[in-house]
Amino acid sequence: MTVIPDEVLEEFKERMKITSNSEDKNLQRMLVSSFNRITELCGDFDLERESSGKDLVFERTRFMYNDALEYFEDSFLSLIQSFAFEQLPEVEPDEKI
Repeated sequence: MTVIPDEVLEEFKERMKITSNSEDKNLQRMLVSSFNRITELCGDFDLERESSGKDLVFERTRFMYNDALEYFEDSFLSLIQSFAFEQLPEVEPDEKI
């Protein structure tokens, strides 16, 4: 099961200007869902080290929070593709895929 560190939750709340703790469990679920979806689309990554991946997780969560999730992938398609390309393993020229 994916666990979102408290620091990441707090960073998201700061970005969204959410000051209350009353929504923390719901926000955690949304962040986990978003992380899992971005991982499905782009490959596995470290949420705390990959700023592009974290930004995509935050943006997807923002869309979900605002009941507009159906627009996320179309709106961020180029960034999703770029991040997915960055996650591909490097292959030596003489290696077979």
